[in-house]
Amino acid sequence: LHKEYRRQRQMCIRDRAQQAARDAGMRVGLLADLAVGGSPAGSHAWSRQADLMSRTSVGAPPDLHNPLGQGWGLTALSPAALRESGYSAFLAMLRASLAHAGGVRIDHILGMARMWLIPDGARPQDGAYLRYPLAQLLRLTALEAWLHGALVVGENLGTVPEGFDAQLEDHGLLGMNVLWFMRAADPAPQEASDPAGDALPEAASPAAFLAPNDWPAHAVAMTTTHDLPTLEGWWHAQDILWRSRLQLLGPDQDEAAMRAARLEDRAALWRTVQSTSSTAARQPTPREPPGAELLGFVASTPCPLMLVALEDLTGQLDQPNLPGTIADHPNWRQRVPLSVADCLNAPASVARLQPVRALRGRP
Repeated sequence: LHKEYRRQRQMCIRDRAQQAARDAGMRVGLLADLAVGGSPAGSHAWSRQADLMSRTSVGAPPDLHNPLGQGWGLTALSPAALRESGYSAFLAMLRASLAHAGGVRIDHILGMARMWLIPDGARPQDGAYLRYPLAQLLRLTALEAWLHGALVVGENLGTVPEGFDAQLEDHGLLGMNVLWFMRAADPAPQEASDPAGDALPEAASPAAFLAPNDWPAHAVAMTTTHDLPTLEGWWHAQDILWRSRLQLLGPDQDEAAMRAARLEDRAALWRTVQSTSSTAARQPTPREPPGAELLGFVASTPCPLMLVALEDLTGQLDQPNLPGTIADHPNWRQRVPLSVADCLNAPASVARLQPVRALRGRP
């Protein structure tokens, strides 16, 4: 009885929070989060044993940002059990997430197509993909979103299967456009000259950042996520420092070379900002991160929704979570340097938000 009372009380609190958000003028209200998996020692793993894969955990294969791969130590639903049970475990999680919110963000939605599974005791790079029934899962997600009058955001970041983003759009699900990844497909060739003025062979310049109007519209726009560097951290290469310090660089990666490349990326991003901003047009690449200009840059995209990370609003250097680490990096333990009220009302926060409010505020 006590557990049921506590569950009902939590539901009541979430209902009140969502209603308060809507009453305050928020058109969506709360956005819930559906994690990619749960703890193998948690209540979900105990009560749903037949629905889960055994002796494996989920993660991600090696990529540019995590060359050693990622192992998250979380459970994964069994695709065979999903079909046999009529997708009951998936639907229960989705309905619980949408019951008291205006929408849900689905963590690692790529797992609806294929999940990187790592055998117990193996390294993340030794895992393999297991396919999931993507079409059925997307249809069920779209149906539940319609029934709840809610929106769905899928974290479609990482090694994305071909055609996956188009399938999200076809089912009415929003993807995620992250500033750091919004680049042209190939670096533009750049002609250089020697001191004598003779043309030198073409050299590859950093891949240009996309102008706001070129961002895909069927997605949520943002500067970063909790797993990626903040504006402050990216500008000062804090993520490179941490990865080098914790020996998370790949065999072909060098800290000095990565720092030099980041300086080029900074200049490339600033050139794109200058092309769309009259106030930044005549300024050289700033030494300190131009938070207001970058947030305004993202706000000017055609995406229907924009998320502003609290860490970017308050100017924090370290990202909340560094994938591939547990205790070595202060994951999920960093306090915001301001009070709750000052996060929005401090002069620096107001200045950073001003272009967002100007572009995204209600008329």
